[in-house]
Amino acid sequence: MKQTGKNSSLGEFEHIVLLTLIRLGDQAYGMSVRSKINQLIKRDISIGAIYTTLDRLEDKGYVKSRLGEATARRGGRAKKYFSVTASGRRVLKEVRANLEVLWEGVQLSAPLAAGNGR
Repeated sequence: MKQTGKNSSLGEFEHIVLLTLIRLGDQAYGMSVRSKINQLIKRDISIGAIYTTLDRLEDKGYVKSRLGEATARRGGRAKKYFSVTASGRRVLKEVRANLEVLWEGVQLSAPLAAGNGR
């Protein structure tokens, strides 16, 4: 069920997970997402945090899931594979465009502007 309003925004970790799903393609399941994030950005995320985020993204309509074949290696259980929906791709494009606008002209080495309080 797709949510609307502020609940449909995209947090930093959700952004990371969506981009990772796209990179993994049809091999995106919980452990592969966790491994790829660790490989690419050196963040060791718990598998519980990965699945909580995948469930939240699915509730928002940004991700869909499907069950693979049950295997003896997994004790007869099937892997749950995830893919990014059209809405998920759209929100990623929006976030990227917004960040590009915000970053334009920003110089991190410049002194802080007056009134910044830091």
